[in-house]
Amino acid sequence: MDIQRIDFDSPGGLLTGLHDAHLAAYAHLPGPSMSLPSFVRMVSRGAPGTVTEAWTVVEDGRVVAGYGLSLPMADNTHLGVLHSPMVVPERRRRGIGAALVGHAAGRVRATGRRLLLAEADASDHADGFALATGFRPSIGEARRVLDLRTADWGALERMRAEAAGHAAGYRLERWSGAAGPELHADLALMMEGMNDAPHSDDVDGLKWDADRVRLGEAMDVEFMQHTYSTIARRASDGAVAGYTRIYVDRAEPDGWGRQADTVVLREHRGHRLGLVLKLANLLWFREMEPEVERVITWNARSNAHMLAINEVMGFELLDEWNQWQLEV
Repeated sequence: MDIQRIDFDSPGGLLTGLHDAHLAAYAHLPGPSMSLPSFVRMVSRGAPGTVTEAWTVVEDGRVVAGYGLSLPMADNTHLGVLHSPMVVPERRRRGIGAALVGHAAGRVRATGRRLLLAEADASDHADGFALATGFRPSIGEARRVLDLRTADWGALERMRAEAAGHAAGYRLERWSGAAGPELHADLALMMEGMNDAPHSDDVDGLKWDADRVRLGEAMDVEFMQHTYSTIARRASDGAVAGYTRIYVDRAEPDGWGRQADTVVLREHRGHRLGLVLKLANLLWFREMEPEVERVITWNARSNAHMLAINEVMGFELLDEWNQWQLEV
């Protein structure tokens, strides 16, 4: 089997072919699909502070399988992140998926790393494949969806007003699109606050600075992901306290909003800021994006506090996923 690396400077049709394979491989799953620009961002650019590779299997001139690999450079330099090996349905059960995992493990070893991370839907097939290829389970995740067409907006507004009474010492700021440079240091602090969220003991907290935030904001613009963000500050001194963001994919509008990170820094907890932020941002988002029908969010299944916020807002379980890790 010939596993061919994509040259990102001259990909030919391999990147679009890998995206087609991705869509075919995950067509059975509910929820939004990934647009071509978002997919290209994931496999060819990754998150700020990483380098990426992408590999394909081509048969009869068509990409039938492949994977992306992200290698953190700013932190977690002991691991690589596998963007799930994808095999089109008609080529499965021929050993291609296992060969891709073995190849990815070899690439991680070649860079002096020891751990390969992946995630997959929590189905018998995906779990069986992960276990058969040597992975062990890590963090359980869940996707939840809020249907904006049937949400009780009056109740949500009343909930926001009631929660805001507990956060009287804080004020909210919001912006649409990329954050300005004056916000980058604050957002770096917010993103480091995300390290409190449940994660594997084998994964270190991410290190953020203003430059890393700037790169991420620029990639959002480049790959047509338009964001709506709200930040909370303590009124007495302007100290940043919490943050949330929803984005839409401008490249391929599909009626979905994607809830991104929500965080309240530890010293500011106990004022219902998480609920205030998410409700305020959602109500604004609905006003600005009336064609969006649903919002999807990811959480660790052990993140009881955030799950409680999502459920009181009306998010309903869509499906469950698992993170996996492989010592290489």
